[in-house]
Amino acid sequence: MTHTIIVPPAAEPLTLAEVKAHLRLDSSIDDALLTSLITAARGYLEAESGLVLVTQTLRFYFDDWPAGGLIQLAIAPVQTLESVTVYDAAGHPQTVPLDGHVLDAASMPARLFLATQPPAGRPLNGIEIDVTAGFGNTGADVPDTLKRAMLMHVALMYELRGAIPSDMQPAAVPAGYDRLVSPWRAVRL
Repeated sequence: MTHTIIVPPAAEPLTLAEVKAHLRLDSSIDDALLTSLITAARGYLEAESGLVLVTQTLRFYFDDWPAGGLIQLAIAPVQTLESVTVYDAAGHPQTVPLDGHVLDAASMPARLFLATQPPAGRPLNGIEIDVTAGFGNTGADVPDTLKRAMLMHVALMYELRGAIPSDMQPAAVPAGYDRLVSPWRAVRL
């Protein structure tokens, strides 16, 4: 299973003003750099935790249905199931009806059961599942501890700006970051 972003977030969890206040910066000289560091911090947090911070639409690709029919989506929190498409052997898409589906959006990762699971005819990525996920549409919806972790991360990346180019960020994670993020990580056994 893999996934990709179909509709990116309309906003970042942190505003430029919040970051500049945290760093005690008055100048606008580094605004473009700070904006890119905010995006890098969000991307890192989402990738390493399985969380989606601000509302976005994602597409999951599966080769086949899992045994038992319970589909685990490697993200949280999921807001809604948008669509499910299965491709036949000729590559033609078939929309799967969503009647009777059960979405356990409270789980980390989220779980989905579909009453109808037609066989995929394409051997690779024959099933596509689109979901909307995230805590909400703005940074105000993101839990404060996650925003605090991002502020610390942006500050460290800003501190390293002369040594590490912005396109190679994040180069490091600040002390205390893991303690802020760990309650939100999915536990794996």
